[in-house]
Amino acid sequence: MKIAPSILSADFLNLANELQKIQAAGADIIHLDVMDGHFVPNLTFGLPIIRQIRKMTDIPLDVHLMVTNAEDYLAELIEMKIDYVSFHQETVYHAHRQLAILREKGVKAGIALNPATPVQTLLPIISDLDFVLLMSVDPGFGGQKFLPLVFPKIEILRQNAAKEKLEIEVDGGINSENAKKLSKNGVDILVAGSFIFSKKDYRKQIESLRGNDVQ
Repeated sequence: MKIAPSILSADFLNLANELQKIQAAGADIIHLDVMDGHFVPNLTFGLPIIRQIRKMTDIPLDVHLMVTNAEDYLAELIEMKIDYVSFHQETVYHAHRQLAILREKGVKAGIALNPATPVQTLLPIISDLDFVLLMSVDPGFGGQKFLPLVFPKIEILRQNAAKEKLEIEVDGGINSENAKKLSKNGVDILVAGSFIFSKKDYRKQIESLRGNDVQ
């Protein structure tokens, strides 16, 4: 299982140092939450910051677009060679077209689902997806409580993607306890922000999500 720390919880005044520390701690992916203050009630960072982060690290970058105009971001994210890009099912009218644009350029293309959005809405295009990002909190803020309603969604995706190479990513309220159950249920990528960055020992927190004890 891959661990993707969300830098939304990092110290942005020391971002270069935080990226070095999280890489040394064993992060597999860096998760970047782009919020526009419209689709979600918060505003984070945009393309200029992502461009700088891309220069600072070779770790795969995972950009989660929590914006109402996701199509406007894709060309620059492709040009930056971002590894994973997801946008919300609720915001894009022609998802198939946008997924094709990403995949044609070698970007892993995904769709993110809010907790209240049925996973069945993805089934007609499941073969066009490289991954699905399931939100286990309402998006917009870190530090929220995990919503277990994500588990039936994982089961539905696994049942319908048996013959597809589909990664399942879960984001929101992740800790060492629910990580165990998510792993057993076939989740491929865990996004964790405050759980990792709220402690000094990032490696210990990351390994605990994998079920390993670090002394």
